[in-house]
Amino acid sequence: MRSILTPLPTYLIALIQNLRARLLAPDFVAQHRVRPQDFTRHRQLTFPLVMLFVLQKTVKSIQNHLHEFLKDLAGQELFEPVTAGAMTHARAKLKHTAFIELNEQIVLPALYHSQGPELRRWRGHRLLGIDSSLLRLPNTQELLQKFTVVQTSNQRGPSGIGYPQGRMSVMYDLLNHLGLDARLEPSSLAEMDLAIEQLPKAQAGDVLINDRGFTSYQYLAWHHRLGLDYIARCSSKSFAAAQDLFRMNRAGRSLVVKLIPPSNQRVACRELGLPLELKVRFVSLRLSSGELEVLATSLLDPDQYPTQEFLEVYHWRWNHETYYGKLKGQLDLENFSGQTLEAVQQDYFAAVLLSNLQVALSQPADQALSQNSQEHKHPKQVNGAVAYHALKDRLLELLYSELPVEKVVSELQRLLVSTPVSVRAERKPPRREPSLNRSYHFQRRLRKIVF
Repeated sequence: MRSILTPLPTYLIALIQNLRARLLAPDFVAQHRVRPQDFTRHRQLTFPLVMLFVLQKTVKSIQNHLHEFLKDLAGQELFEPVTAGAMTHARAKLKHTAFIELNEQIVLPALYHSQGPELRRWRGHRLLGIDSSLLRLPNTQELLQKFTVVQTSNQRGPSGIGYPQGRMSVMYDLLNHLGLDARLEPSSLAEMDLAIEQLPKAQAGDVLINDRGFTSYQYLAWHHRLGLDYIARCSSKSFAAAQDLFRMNRAGRSLVVKLIPPSNQRVACRELGLPLELKVRFVSLRLSSGELEVLATSLLDPDQYPTQEFLEVYHWRWNHETYYGKLKGQLDLENFSGQTLEAVQQDYFAAVLLSNLQVALSQPADQALSQNSQEHKHPKQVNGAVAYHALKDRLLELLYSELPVEKVVSELQRLLVSTPVSVRAERKPPRREPSLNRSYHFQRRLRKIVF
């Protein structure tokens, strides 16, 4: 199948041009270096090159990565080798906040701009998710002091050995696959408390899709206070209305009730300025497995938001799980390229930025593939692993060269269009019980790391 690409969108060209300019801007360098004297002397490892080196994360050794990086930078010219120690010293002068700014001030505004791509929405709403995942961090004294220490154990009990564990939490656009706000905190911080801190990053009219662990009265009340809508899955032991629907065991039910905070939360809600009464709609749905699912939502109008649509809408929350799988699997996030706190934060926020940049660059090719495969049994889409490889290989040309942006982006688009994968929506592989042997086999032999 040959797909014809439309002319490159202007927003994408402007996005890459803005990234190039910002990487070299003196005020950007001054804001995100550790000390005023850092990156002022003439060295091979300049501020933008250190950023791009971190962004081009690889599972190779730092020294081998450096040789390849400098070879690509030099082109056909000879290059002066740089030691891994020199790179370690150089990145210690860089703040991880540089990656956060590029993501929040350049990439995301370009994609959500009125002149940006046509992003997916559900009935006019952005569908967002906030969830967390645990990260095993390098076992160094600095990280042991900053993050939560987890004690390992075996069949004989505690082994007396511990390692630092972090909790990453990302506010994620479920339909457009974009990380909007990322946090990295000790794993002892409750994921709901962390999610409450991130809620103000959403906008009025957004719909938060929440898992079963995010349905307390206080958490829902924060949505009402901030003007946010939500669809939250309830457990069989949550609100009384949800328990009634579980007992009835009938799908397609919809009822609106008033909730009040439990007596042990009333004082806290009043001190936080949260509403002491919520109007909430509960709907019951039947999963393909036969299990009954009960959802709580602030979308009260059954005509505007039909009950039967909530089954598909809540299923989109799974995109958040696959996002973490991509960060930890394909990008091998837990294989950190440094052992300091700053290095870990650089790798983490660089991975979030890289994922969003890959989505931005894949969007025109995805649109072309979709339009040209509408009549196919299995529509086509961009191969994510190929897109990451292409982005890595062309990163210096894309963000740090004098080549015309249109030329580099066009070549990337042609590559992505020529190597699609099929979308098989009907495929539902069975979920098996977790097994340590199966997990070991996957980690050692089957996991595919794209970098």
